[in-house]
Amino acid sequence: MPETSAMRKHRDRVAVDPITVAVISSALSTIAEEMGKAIIRAAYSTNIKERQDCSTVVFDAAGETLALAEHIPIHLGSLIGIASYVLANCDLSDLQPGDVFIGNDAYTGGGTHLNDFVLMEPVFYKEKLVAWVANLAHHSDFVDRSHAHIFQEGLRIPPVRLYRAGALQKDVQDLILLNCQVPRERINDLRAQMAANRLGVRRYQDLCDKYGAETVAEAAHEALQSTERRTRAGIAQIPDGSYSFGHPFDTNLVDEILDLKVTVDVRGDEIFFDFPDAPPQMRAPINMVRTALLATVYFAVKTLIDPGIPVNGGFYRPIHVTAPQNSVLNASAPAAVYSRTDIAGRLVDMIFAALAPILPERVAAASTGGTLLTSSGTHPRTGRFYVYNEMHGGSMGGRASKDGLDGVQVNTTNTANLPVEALEIEHPIMIDSYELVCDSGGPGKFRGGMTIRRQARVIDHNATISAGGTNSVIPPFGILGGHPGTVARVELSPGASALNKRSGHLDADQWVGMVAAGGGGYGDPKQRDHALVLRDLREERISKTAAIEIYGLDAGEIPPDLRG
Repeated sequence: MPETSAMRKHRDRVAVDPITVAVISSALSTIAEEMGKAIIRAAYSTNIKERQDCSTVVFDAAGETLALAEHIPIHLGSLIGIASYVLANCDLSDLQPGDVFIGNDAYTGGGTHLNDFVLMEPVFYKEKLVAWVANLAHHSDFVDRSHAHIFQEGLRIPPVRLYRAGALQKDVQDLILLNCQVPRERINDLRAQMAANRLGVRRYQDLCDKYGAETVAEAAHEALQSTERRTRAGIAQIPDGSYSFGHPFDTNLVDEILDLKVTVDVRGDEIFFDFPDAPPQMRAPINMVRTALLATVYFAVKTLIDPGIPVNGGFYRPIHVTAPQNSVLNASAPAAVYSRTDIAGRLVDMIFAALAPILPERVAAASTGGTLLTSSGTHPRTGRFYVYNEMHGGSMGGRASKDGLDGVQVNTTNTANLPVEALEIEHPIMIDSYELVCDSGGPGKFRGGMTIRRQARVIDHNATISAGGTNSVIPPFGILGGHPGTVARVELSPGASALNKRSGHLDADQWVGMVAAGGGGYGDPKQRDHALVLRDLREERISKTAAIEIYGLDAGEIPPDLRG
């Protein structure tokens, strides 16, 4: 029989043993993680160096994900989006070492919102393209804008070369910086991103030096296959069937209450997610592009079937996602997308709720949704424009054997806490209070976590603010008998003007307080161990009224020192 191209390709592949596959797969993950550490250590803005609002990835030469650092799950949408766009739409005939593409647009570059700048760089080894490295960082810019459509949300950058053969294209950089409100931060954060990519390139080349480029490529291929098998095995453990859940969704960016629904079909070792009748895209920044929806679903599946599973191209293959085109979950240009994480968090909760009857031990009740606090203005000490931006922490819903976590970011937006000290050193903001809120977690056999209240005062200047989020009308729901948590709210100092769709102004010495919604409870609160109820009462996690009326604690069980 004549040798076919497929036979020749198989013959030319390098045989790699399982141990080498595991070692090289781990090395690729380490490259992505080290790139992330490099950005955080070199970044200039508090949003990146303190809140760690960045992500990193290694792709193969064809743009398939090999390793993704465990940073911000929603960023996956932008990273896989720019890779596919560059390879499909950019002229790569003259691609050289040191070329770097930059992009952020949700519709012509695979991004999910404009603040996320992605830098993507090829990796060459012995003059051959062998991989790509990329990173994303959220640039706290483009504030004090309207959000009726994407043209109001900032500068749209389709993937273009910021560097050619290692040489900065200064005209491109100047164009970007001219459209930024805090250019000094932008240029220094971009330099941190460049340093991370250069580190990733060098580390991948070192790996090729050690094992050979062919061995690294074959090990990466086998790792993708292994992850696919592991993913399929995890899905196969879920009973076949169709599972649905619907829930209303509110955000103070729109006046309407939206009806959302998810249907999950499990068929053998594949899983299908459909979001039927998703509301039409809106003139508000709550829309999601398809890549953001994919990132959201991928996160939910990973947590349900195997939290330790590598996130690479093999993981995505058995997962299928559909949503109506031109809807809030699959938007088309020019829909605004800035606050796309508002809906993303709720979709994760809904997927968990849909599968709760068959996977009760793996799911959690609804958690805090999207909550944002931003202040901007002219810094009174430096005379320069500043932006303080924070996705506000809240709490996690209760779980099958544990209470929800207190005071955390959850689901697709797990950025870190911005320390009060770092905030006050760099911005003209004073934090008057930063505290956990009693009775905010939904009651349950395992209660929702306590949410956060943070009160920020502007010092010696007038500021533009944005404050608010989801669940200010409808609280995060409980599951399997658990009660809902508390709703989110925004507090303003006396005399401050009311906000309109989150936006408003504060005069010098006025404050805004942000209280995120509390996570829902898991299971009937009457089944909660009374020893845990007394612990919560002593630690001021719940009130005496809640202990008695909701959890069924007898007044005589309360120690004398807690009866006051």
